[in-house]
Amino acid sequence: MSDFVEIKPVSAPIRGSIRPPGSKSLTNRALIIAVLASGKTELTGVLESVDTRVMATALGTLGIQVETDFDNHRIQIHGAGGIIPEAKAELWCENSGTSIRFLTALCAIGNGTYRLDGNERMRERPISPLVEALAQAGVDVNCELGNDCPPVIVRTYGLTANAIEVSGSISSQYLSGLLMVAPAATQGMTIRVVGELVSRPYIDMTLDVMSSFGATIDEPELNSFLVRATGYTGRSYDIEPDASAASYFFAAAAITGGEVTVEGLHRDALQGDVGFVDALVKMGCEAKWEENSITLIGKPLTGIDIDMNAISDTAQTLACVAPFANGPTRIRNIAHNRVKETDRIQAVVDELNRAGIKAEEHEDGMTIHPGTPQSATIQTYDDHRMAMSFALLGLKAPGIRISDPGCTSKTYPHYFEDLESLCRGVR
Repeated sequence: MSDFVEIKPVSAPIRGSIRPPGSKSLTNRALIIAVLASGKTELTGVLESVDTRVMATALGTLGIQVETDFDNHRIQIHGAGGIIPEAKAELWCENSGTSIRFLTALCAIGNGTYRLDGNERMRERPISPLVEALAQAGVDVNCELGNDCPPVIVRTYGLTANAIEVSGSISSQYLSGLLMVAPAATQGMTIRVVGELVSRPYIDMTLDVMSSFGATIDEPELNSFLVRATGYTGRSYDIEPDASAASYFFAAAAITGGEVTVEGLHRDALQGDVGFVDALVKMGCEAKWEENSITLIGKPLTGIDIDMNAISDTAQTLACVAPFANGPTRIRNIAHNRVKETDRIQAVVDELNRAGIKAEEHEDGMTIHPGTPQSATIQTYDDHRMAMSFALLGLKAPGIRISDPGCTSKTYPHYFEDLESLCRGVR
């Protein structure tokens, strides 16, 4: 793509329906679990993106037979029944947090030496809670540069421990990785979270996918999980549309006073980010929850004070809705967003200020004040969510240009085309 894309304001409320691509979170979880399963798995509705290609390629490098058909959103995996065929591998993970964290846990059940690395930003993203947890299980894992970040070296003879403790305060992905590989361990395993657990809905998502493939998990006390060593069985599995991606279209309806229906999602979707709709309702919008769709109807917006810990991937989206509300919006309890693709708190505040919107940074979040965005070229920091969320400002104000729009390929390569399609007729 070009160095920037300029968003053209709409002249009327946005009305329409859309089905976002498959969930990255579900696609990468299903891939890990399918690899560990006995027999063949066919995934449908999978997301084609940098992150999912990184995962599929890495699994192939580990000796797993993975047949991708991204044109038709399908992947076929020939499960290895809890075995890692290759005893030595170099895995390149770009800046995919799910990939490097899930793959590090996966490699722990192998028998050999594995090295996992990524780009410059990945080498700044902490992985020490997972390293420390695997060390309790007798796996020799270390951060090559001694900075608690990738590259990671895993030397292992398998996962034999019956109990592991893991910190959940930085990311829930460490716990998800351990949970997913536990059914392939040599015995049942109890995994207990020490301290706070951020983004609990993502753990519920992980547990649901595990159960769908035959795993048995109990939670005898909050955030303590007993996983039986029952293995997995391959199956056909359909991936839901990405609820985080859907947030941008719900937001577009909210700020333009329009009505947008997202197909394929519902109140009981596996992804906790459907809760973003409740945040917009709290701001004054109306929602219609159907069996296989969610419709958001834009109404006059009021600023809110909201804890977004459970749906932190949509905090940037809400931050770009907030300028159009009557009164300030305070977003709380998302300190862990500082170690995502970029420091998402500082970056959002800086770019809102660049666009003439008063915003203040806090240790755990931000406050955004009402205002009219001014012409600006928004820096995206190689963060797909910065590009997608700040495009919303351009729907209501001229002169908003999004730099490096190609960074959306991480999770949503066709985002700008889909946004344009939804806005067609009201430019």
